[in-house]
This record gives sequence, structure tokens and C-alpha cells, in this order.
Amino acid sequence: MGRYFGTDGIRARVGEPTMSPDFILKLGHAAGRVLARQGGGAKRPAVLIGKDTRISGYMIESALEAGLSAAGVDVVLCGPLPTPGMAYLTRALRLEAGIVVSASHNPYPDNGIKFFGPDGEKLPDALEAEIEAAVEAPLVCREAHELGRARRLDDAAGRYIEFCKSTFPSSMSLDGLRLVLDCAHGAAYQVAPAVFHELGAEVLALANQPNGFNINEGVGATHPEYLQAMVRTHAADLGIALDGDGDRVIMADAEGRLYDGDALLYVIVRDRVRSGVSIDGVVGTLMSNLGLEHALQRLGVKLVRAKVGDRYVAEALRERGWTYGGENSGHLLCREVHTTGDGIVSALQVLAALRRRDETLAQACADFVRYPQVLRNVPVPRGYDWQVQPAVVEACRAAQADLAQEGRILLRPSGTEPLLRVMVEGRDAATVQRWAATLAAAVEASLAAENTSMSLGANP
Repeated sequence: MGRYFGTDGIRARVGEPTMSPDFILKLGHAAGRVLARQGGGAKRPAVLIGKDTRISGYMIESALEAGLSAAGVDVVLCGPLPTPGMAYLTRALRLEAGIVVSASHNPYPDNGIKFFGPDGEKLPDALEAEIEAAVEAPLVCREAHELGRARRLDDAAGRYIEFCKSTFPSSMSLDGLRLVLDCAHGAAYQVAPAVFHELGAEVLALANQPNGFNINEGVGATHPEYLQAMVRTHAADLGIALDGDGDRVIMADAEGRLYDGDALLYVIVRDRVRSGVSIDGVVGTLMSNLGLEHALQRLGVKLVRAKVGDRYVAEALRERGWTYGGENSGHLLCREVHTTGDGIVSALQVLAALRRRDETLAQACADFVRYPQVLRNVPVPRGYDWQVQPAVVEACRAAQADLAQEGRILLRPSGTEPLLRVMVEGRDAATVQRWAATLAAAVEASLAAENTSMSLGANP
């Protein structure tokens, strides 16, 4: 993580220093200068800009456009479009970069900026570092005849719709499927209903009336209770919920049972294995349920865990040359069909698996037994290291010994808050609850002991 860039671009509350018009103008100019150098000067570089439905997107889009133009970079504007659609179009149009203005699942007062390279992958850390360094340089406008031009790509949504449909087998259709689709009032509000409808489903599109302020508000993949209720209300066969920028997906069956990213990843991999595809391994994260690991083992597929964040899942897949990975939050990667996580495309892979085997989601997930998981957030000061606390380390050893191969523990600091996340999972819910409480108490006791020691040291 750099000075400005986090694990998924730059994200902040609008009006804060890194999400203000002056900073965004400098960021656009810096990105333009770096991209121009990358292109070698053979031709004028061009960049695609898309956004989700937040009211602040207009301001950020305009500031980026001005900065890029001042640096001599052409700009192609496509309006609201899911993040994975931007990755696809950047690659398909052979542009130097794609810039997405979105804060994903965050509420509307936040916004973010993330970059894709010409290959449809997120920019490497080294290139982000170059852009960060260039932000500090003075903004120098090119001469008038060297300024970048701007144009609008009117058929961006149509191009992406056709791409999504192309990832679904041409020999299949969704005829007879009654589908509830929660668009989160986000970037997929236009394209997602069209994709599923054109493939034959009866689509009941919900949360598809964005007004600039209602993105993710009680709807979408981060509020699955709405999807559950709507599936029952409309007597649908299945429900699909996307998030604000359309890169994650959660599903529900006719009974209102939820299926998160772990379950959906299992359905996809199981289908591929049964179709004769050789799969060396799958990449999950530190938060992937142990039940997924064991279910994949029964398929003869190992699970490798990356750090939390779809960026790290993608990096691990590239390093190993593997195809499938994801997070329980609903970011799924199927690299034979797309370079990045895509909620619509992932849902289509699940639906194709169900159609191919004439199964329900419950049937497809019958061998995936989710282990009870408890997550406790313990407030800690910045820099707190549980691994140098003997009592906490000993409690962790005792917990893991008790859980053995039927459970696991994970202590990790939050990347955004002064919290230590204590996670315990295992077959027995009561045991999991007990150890989660014990470990959280051990952390709290170590903090109290540290405070007492500091107090005594200050008052001899």
C-alpha cells in the first residue's frame, strides 16, 4: 500500500484531501504523464473513464478528464458501467488504461478511483508508485495543439452486455427461470437486467432506480436480507444481488437460503471438475470457510489462501497459472472468461453449472458443509502485535490444538480501523463460540497488562 493507493485504488469520503477536485485534477495529470511515458510516444495515449451512480461521480469524472487532457492524453467517457465492464472495454479497445470512479459497496458519501492496464488487469504496484510520485510534481499544461481530446463511447453498455452473454454457453438458455435481480442502485442497473433477460430469463429487476444518493442503501450484495425477502415475495426460482460497482455477487434460492462467494465458487469448480477440466488448485483468502477447503479436497482440488482482497487473489492466480479463485464476499475470478472479478459473469457461470446438471443451488452445494464461524473485533492501539504477547500466543496454541484439523483460528489487524479481528471456525458451534470469547479476552487482558505496566513505569 502506497501513500494514496490502497489495495483497491484510492478510496475516501468525498471532500477529504484525496477525494477533492484539486487532488483529482493532479492525479489525472500525473496518470497521464506516466501513461504517456509507458506508451513510448508512438501515438497519443487514450484512457477510458467510467463510473458508478454516485452524485460525486460527475465532479470526479470531470476533474480526471481535465488533468488527463492537460497531460496530452485523449479521454473516452462511457458513463455508468460496472467495474468489470471497464476492464473488458479497456482491453477490447486497446487503450492505455481504464479508470473507474467508484467506491464499490461503500455508501454514497464515499467515492474511489481505480485503474486498469491495457490487459484488463489492475495496475501493478510499481506503476501506481510512479503515479503517486508524479502527483507531487508541478502540474504543467501541454500547449494547445498537444492537449488531449474527449469523446463519449455511446455503445459501451451494449458492448459489455454482449461480452457477458458470450460467457454463457451458446447451447443453453435461461428459459423458464424466474429471477429476482438486485442491482444495488449501482453501476449495473442498466446492463444486468438486459443480460439475463436476453438469455431468456423472466427478470424482476429491483434496486435499479439510482438517484445519486441511494447506492447500496439497504440493498445489494452487502444487504442480502433484501434479496431473501424479495425472492420469497415474488416466488422466484433464484435471486442475484450485485454490489454498487457490479464486481461481486451473492445468490439466494427459492427458499430464501443465501449462497455467498465460497458456495458459488464451489459450484463453479465442482461443475468444471465433473466436466473433465483439470484443476490444480483454487485460490481463496484467509477468510474462506474451512468447509470450502474440505469440500474442494473431496474433489481432488487444493485451496491456497491469499491475503484478504480480490487483488491478492488475482495475483496468486497469475503467479501459479491457475484459473479459479474468490472471496466469500462474492468476488469471484474465472480467468478463462474474464481478467477480473465480475458479478454478472460469475452468476452466469453458476447458472450454466445448474442448467448443465439440472440441479438446484441446494443440490449443487450438498457436499459443501459450511463450518460455524465467529468473528470478534477487539479495539487495539495502532501497532499492537498479538504475536509478542505470550498469553495470547499460548491461548492460540491451545485453541488450535483443541480444534485440531476440524477448525482453525485467525488473528489479523484490520487494514482500515484500529481493530484486531479474531476469527474462529470449526465443526462445533459451541466450541467455536467459546474459543472466540477466550481469545478476545486474552487480547483484552494483554492490553490491560500493558496499560498497567506503562502506568507503573510512569509513576515509580
